[in-house]
Parts: sequence; C-alpha cells; structure tokens
Amino acid sequence: MATPEFILRLREKIGHDPLWLPGTTAVVLDDEGKVLLGKRADDGRWTLITGCLDPGEEPAVGAVREVLEETGVVAVADRLLSVETVPMHTYSNGDQVEFVDMTFRCRATGGEAQVNDDESTEVGWFATDDLPPLPDRHTAAIRRALLDSKETWFATG
Repeated sequence: MATPEFILRLREKIGHDPLWLPGTTAVVLDDEGKVLLGKRADDGRWTLITGCLDPGEEPAVGAVREVLEETGVVAVADRLLSVETVPMHTYSNGDQVEFVDMTFRCRATGGEAQVNDDESTEVGWFATDDLPPLPDRHTAAIRRALLDSKETWFATG
C-alpha cells in the first residue's frame, strides 16, 4: 500500500527527519491456534501484520483494519498484549520513523488469507511450534498471545 497521504504531507515539511508515529501489530489466531503471518515485500521477512494508525483512529480498530487490508482476513481484537517503542528505522528512500506500537491479540472470524495489497508477497497460517524466522519482538508477542494472562506488557526502563 502506498504511503498514507497524511505522512506524505508531513514529509513535505520535515523531509527525511525522524517521525514519531502510532503503530499496531496484530497477533491473529485462528480456531486451530495457528498464527497469521505475512512475508514483507520490502525486505522478504516473515512478520506479524503491522501498520500505521490513521489520524484519529482507535488502535484496536486500526489493527483489525490492517489485517483485512493486508491479508483479506476478518478479525476482532481480543486484548492488548503490549505497548512499546520500536527502534528507529530508516527506509530505503531515507525516511526515518520510530513507532510507538500497540500489539493486540486478535481472533480470525472470516475471510480468506491471501495477499491483499502490495505490502506482502505471501500470507499464510503457521503452527506456533513451526514458525519461520521472525523478528524477536514478534516472537515475544506470539508467546504473550498464547498465555492466559490478561496483563499488558510494557518496558519499565
């Protein structure tokens, strides 16, 4: 998916300087306990479904919107798993961004897992004991999603 218009307008003003944005990550589980992953088009890595919130958008709403837009899967957010700052990232065009990310455990309720936009080259369901290599943050999020705990994780220092 193309860069959102509001970010393009900000970039006209600040260039490639660091931009602080709200983001979401979704740990989507199906009825069999499999987790939904997408293989990113930009770097070829398998990841959980992530995205940037639109201005004024509620975080849980944004998480399930991103899941639908990127994978065709309809989901509902069950609970907040974590809130954390993701390290600064520099995109190939030089844009720098740092996200404060809210990760949600979500339950799939419909749709078919498919590549639904240009952000992924593959999409699929994976058994949690047979995952491809994932970023450490995503592996930790999956572990948290599988716990019965209702606690939200956050860094304390």
